[in-house]
Amino acid sequence: MNAVIILLMLFISTEKKSQTQQNSCCSVSSTTQFAMLSSDKNFERAHESPLAFNYEAKKGKFISFATNDSLDGKAFLVESDSESDSTIRYLFVIHEWWGLNDYIQREAERMQEELGDVNILALDLYDGKVATTPEEAGNLMQSVSEERAKAIIKGAIKYAGGNAKIATIGWCFGGGWSLQTSLIAEKKSVGCIIYYGMPEKDSAKLATLNCDVLGIFGTKDKWISPDVVKEFETNMKKANKSLTVKNYDADHAFANPSNPHYDKKNADDAHKYAVEFLKKSFK
Repeated sequence: MNAVIILLMLFISTEKKSQTQQNSCCSVSSTTQFAMLSSDKNFERAHESPLAFNYEAKKGKFISFATNDSLDGKAFLVESDSESDSTIRYLFVIHEWWGLNDYIQREAERMQEELGDVNILALDLYDGKVATTPEEAGNLMQSVSEERAKAIIKGAIKYAGGNAKIATIGWCFGGGWSLQTSLIAEKKSVGCIIYYGMPEKDSAKLATLNCDVLGIFGTKDKWISPDVVKEFETNMKKANKSLTVKNYDADHAFANPSNPHYDKKNADDAHKYAVEFLKKSFK
């Protein structure tokens, strides 16, 4: 009899431990899951140091804004010349794991020129730090506090103003945060673009999304793999939300011009779809 009781207690203990481990796994956020990839040496080796590049901004400028954690947020702002619309349009740009470097500043100015009456706000989730090696980038990405990142995003939304329409775009590390930013922006959100970033997996959370999503992915990506993309499509369908996926015969970070293996042909095609999507989102 005692042996039966002991076996029963061991079974219950094992089940509880298994359930705890499962809950712990499921409770890890999508942004944390992506940050954990920096511990993968293959992921690190897949990101060669960015090509040297110095960019002198033509129109953009660095700004700071208040956040709810009593620290200032930083961003690179490219303002629209148009003042005729009472509804202010903003595109929030979220940098890759390298940080808000000169490539992102150039892309922000490029997007503003192409979109016209839209302000571009490139958020700095690294608080001024920029990586020049994969090792530095991995350390920076892992050091990002979700609470701090969300405080920066909320501060930027407040900076944009009460009447703002906000779309988001991001690559790699910034791809996942692009989706999170659209979720945080709630009813102000009008469009979201994810370039090979970790999608949100919680369909209940996705159900609160207020905008359509364009996902741009590479079928050769070993981390944001086709299976990850399919799971995202399934979860978005469960949430009854609109997702358009553009798959390219390309690897992770194919659209990054600082990448020594930059795939210009596919990057240009993806950019065309991104601009079309954003113009439609802001209508």
